[in-house]
Amino acid sequence: MDDHAHDGSDPGGGSVEALFDIVAKDHAGLIYRIALAHEADPAIRGELVQDIMLAIWGSLPRFRRDASLKTFVTSIAYNQSIAHVARVVRRRRLSPAADALPAEPDLPDEAADRKQRQQHLLDAIQTLPLAQRQAIILYLEDFTFAEIGEALGISAHAAAMRCNRAKAALTVAMRTQA
Repeated sequence: MDDHAHDGSDPGGGSVEALFDIVAKDHAGLIYRIALAHEADPAIRGELVQDIMLAIWGSLPRFRRDASLKTFVTSIAYNQSIAHVARVVRRRRLSPAADALPAEPDLPDEAADRKQRQQHLLDAIQTLPLAQRQAIILYLEDFTFAEIGEALGISAHAAAMRCNRAKAALTVAMRTQA
């Protein structure tokens, strides 16, 4: 994804429609993975992605370009996901992950092993405290600590600390599942 081409210099000509086209083209995978980190049920996850996209559409007129479009989208996606989790928690306990991240198949054994590792990682991520889960998902999306901090409304140092704690917890979780 080439977010650098869209990070501040009048992306998409500035119209809401053009900006939304960029979001749909360049950031749909990111939005899906944020939703995946917050919702285990595939059908409900699809609704969450739609809610996120609708919130982005409604927020694009307020995009000031003082941050990258990617950071703006991420912030909205996280806010929508947090609101979703809060609603779900009020209704029922969260269920464990049912779906793995999609993988490119290699040989059948390698593809099965990769899918199993991805499922273990996703399961482990979903057990992290919300603050660590948010930070590590962005870290896995190649956000810098400064970008993570900006998206989550925290300092870059706090983002680094959350990521380090999450990595340590995930390392332990992955070792115990191996």
